[in-house]
Order: sequence, then structure tokens, then C-alpha cells
Amino acid sequence: MFTGIVTDVGRILSVARPGDLRARIATAYDVAGIDIGASIACDGVCLTVVALGADAQGWFEVQVSGETLSKTTLGAWGPGRRVNLERALRLGDELGGHIVSGHVDGLAAVTGLRPEGESLRVTFRAPDELAGFIAPKGSVCLNGTSLTVNEVEGPEFGVNLIPHTRTATTWDEVAAGDAVNLEIDTLARYVSRLRAWGGA
Repeated sequence: MFTGIVTDVGRILSVARPGDLRARIATAYDVAGIDIGASIACDGVCLTVVALGADAQGWFEVQVSGETLSKTTLGAWGPGRRVNLERALRLGDELGGHIVSGHVDGLAAVTGLRPEGESLRVTFRAPDELAGFIAPKGSVCLNGTSLTVNEVEGPEFGVNLIPHTRTATTWDEVAAGDAVNLEIDTLARYVSRLRAWGGA
């Protein structure tokens, strides 16, 4: 479980495809405090640590299944790419964003960017099957970042990125046409399921 508050920006050191994708990610985290089998959200995707080390900088390795590659942007990973990271939530930690599972529902496309004061207004198009889960003033997780939805019009929705969010994450690199990992709000998912079950 995560909160969508990015706590480090890692860098892909290497990618291998022995079957599944295996990636080595440099991090500022103290790798001595990370266990094999720990969960780390990488661009919003909950991944399991399968190896650890420290050369010039600490690093960890994750293994990504074909199912995850088919639903996320991780298939485009390559050396040098920067990724948003968040360690799993621990009992007693501050819940600064919203409840995030790290189970990406699909990809949203960046459709527009425009400055708005000191912030950057970014609009996205969600897949039609996910659009109904996104509501004004609700929460979404995009590339591992908990964001508040400003407005919704059909499958399109907008968010504001304040300067801190852009400098503390990879959002300063966003461009129109980019695909981003989208996780809808967990509460919206369960409400929908309860309504569907009740109507069955």
C-alpha cells in the first residue's frame, strides 16, 4: 500500500529481458534498510525487490511480468530514464496523499499543457472504461503521484502541478502525447463493484 507521495526519483541503470523484464534502478534510499521481497512503487507500479547492491550509488532490481508490461509504460524503460519511487506505507506513517495500491488500471494520454500562475495545468484522456471512475475534486494516481482532479469532461480530465510537485518528481519532463500510468481511486473501484453486485 502506498500514498502517492513520491519520496525519491530513481534512474534506470540497466534493463534485461531474460523472459520477464528485469530492471536495475539507482536510488537515494538506504538500500541496507530494504529487504529482498519488499514492495516499491516505480512510476506508480507496485514491484517486488529481487536484488540489492551499492556501487557508486545504491540500487535495487525488480522483475516485471508480461501482464504488468501490457498495462503500463514500463515496457518503454531504458537506461537513463528517471522514475518516481515510493516505499511501501508502514503503520504510523503519515497518509499525505490517498490510498494507492500500485495496481495500475490503464494508461492515460497527455492531451495538453498550459501555465496557470506558477502551476502547470495538464489535461489527460482516460480510457473510456475508466473515465467514469474519475470525478472533479477526487483523487487519481498518475505515474505514482497522488493528484487532485480539477475538472472532468467526458474522458478528459485536468490536474494542476505546483512547482514543488514538478521538481520532486519526473513531472518536469511531461510532454503532450505522453502515456502515463493511471490508477483510479480505490474507493471509486469498490463503490462501482458494490453497485454492480447489488444490481445483479
